Amino acid sequence: MSDYDPMKDAFDSYNVAINANRARLLMQQCPAAQRVEVIGRCELYLGDCAEIMPFLNGVDAVLTDPPYGIGEDGGRFRGRKGQNIKVLPNKGWDRQTPDGSIFDMIREISNHQIIWGGNYFTDKLPPSKGWLYWQKLMGGDFADGELAWTSRDRALREFTCCPKGKGGLHPTQKPVEVMGWCLNFLPDARSILDPFMGSGTTGVACVQRELSFIGIERDADYFSICVDRIRDAHRQSNILAGLPKPAPAPVFEYSSIFGDDPSEGLKDG
Repeated sequence: MSDYDPMKDAFDSYNVAINANRARLLMQQCPAAQRVEVIGRCELYLGDCAEIMPFLNGVDAVLTDPPYGIGEDGGRFRGRKGQNIKVLPNKGWDRQTPDGSIFDMIREISNHQIIWGGNYFTDKLPPSKGWLYWQKLMGGDFADGELAWTSRDRALREFTCCPKGKGGLHPTQKPVEVMGWCLNFLPDARSILDPFMGSGTTGVACVQRELSFIGIERDADYFSICVDRIRDAHRQSNILAGLPKPAPAPVFEYSSIFGDDPSEGLKDG
């Protein structure tokens, strides 16, 4: 007996066509992007966020983990005693922190912000009492945790999650659980931007919560990892839902971060 489902096949074909058309039109509207991928509610841009963000109309919130400027951008990474040494490509992107204009732009195009490594950017961000603290439980001479600056006017909050066994794709990769926890502090946000996408963890957390996601990554290798991870997360979310999720009819429901209707290219055909 065949498992072929003509309805699912039709939905899949429709989604592929819609996503490809959206990516093509977004590339036209954002010439700074070297490549654009659309996966469900996710728009992924390969390029420099300083060049791409000016093309964005705005998002509800930014959740990101920029370079800290401490040289953790590749090479040999040690684990706890008894663990293997891992070697990742040394790409040199963590030699300095982003320019202050990047943080100004982040705050201009979004209503709320959560920025990991905020303690490294205190000269580029205003005072905040709404810090988040990630307790890592690594022990030894590893850091006890990490801090995130936020735009929240609330008390500091802590989350405990050991990252052991939850990384390996990127030198500073965070567990999906950490980014999912951060999203709890953005209950009204429906669109999330990560201008330093890395390996795509923020995007995976957004897919799991059915949020719109815009990710920017300038390294082509890491961008490909993002695409694979977010595509897998999207596929898994469809499986868990039990039914295929067709893209919404773009003429009536799609709203781009650029404010235009990407279905225009389909109407002529």
